[in-house]
Amino acid sequence: MVDVYLISGFLGSGKTTLLKRLLMQVKEQGLKPAVFMNEVGALNIDSQEVEDDVPMKELLDGCICCTGSEKSEAQIQTLLAGPAFDVLIIETTGAAHPVEAMEAIFSPLFAEKLNFKGIVTVADSKRWTARNTMSPQIRSLFLEQIRHADLLLANKMDLLSESEQAQVIFEMQSLNPKARIVQTVQSKVGFAELQKLTASEKRQSESLPLSKLNLKAEVITFTAPVKRERFEEWVKSLPDDVYRIKGYVPLEGNKYPHAFQYAYGMIQWLPEYMKMPPQIVVIGEHPEQVGRP
Repeated sequence: MVDVYLISGFLGSGKTTLLKRLLMQVKEQGLKPAVFMNEVGALNIDSQEVEDDVPMKELLDGCICCTGSEKSEAQIQTLLAGPAFDVLIIETTGAAHPVEAMEAIFSPLFAEKLNFKGIVTVADSKRWTARNTMSPQIRSLFLEQIRHADLLLANKMDLLSESEQAQVIFEMQSLNPKARIVQTVQSKVGFAELQKLTASEKRQSESLPLSKLNLKAEVITFTAPVKRERFEEWVKSLPDDVYRIKGYVPLEGNKYPHAFQYAYGMIQWLPEYMKMPPQIVVIGEHPEQVGRP
């Protein structure tokens, strides 16, 4: 049977960073990994982070849970019909409820082929401290993702003071006393921690359909390079209900677009050394209203 790990967590928490680290460690053990990725928008920037030798399928412009479960089953079935692999890592969209996402894994089509190990939730510790500023529906999802974790990564701990770190761990442990909590920076955790997992048997879901969460994705395509300072000013002017921006921004004076990441007020630039599509994905409650940089 193929071991299956489901990576959950809110937008910008560090799920894709964790995925990349796990893929490297799985290969180092001589195992063959495969990936199933889900994105709320029609464009998946994160899929470009997965190397070509790793079998991968995607579900775009929808959620692995709810109405997307049949499509998810079909994609997983296609993976299983292809080259053999030992470990399947499923990265859900930040808008997915982890319990509903599990439905696709337990499809009678291939239930006997998959050994579900558990839910690994990446929680943004900085966002946790400001969770009460979220809209009620979004906060509920954020808490549910943490509450149903089998392994909980309290990520971005370097952004908090020691007293804040202690408070975050205490509060998260109170919400989910059954999960093992690992404090992380940039989602650094050993694959051995995941291999110890045994999935919880009974779960009750308290969630809203993706449509009720009002989370949407807007793709912005650049037709010309922009000034970095001007772009950053635009980002800083965005409303609080923009939770995530990712993609490639063409900057003046640079041959190739820069990889850009934004989550909870934090901006990250990384240089690219090849031609990438000059697009970014803006995810939030009203991304169609943010205008253009």
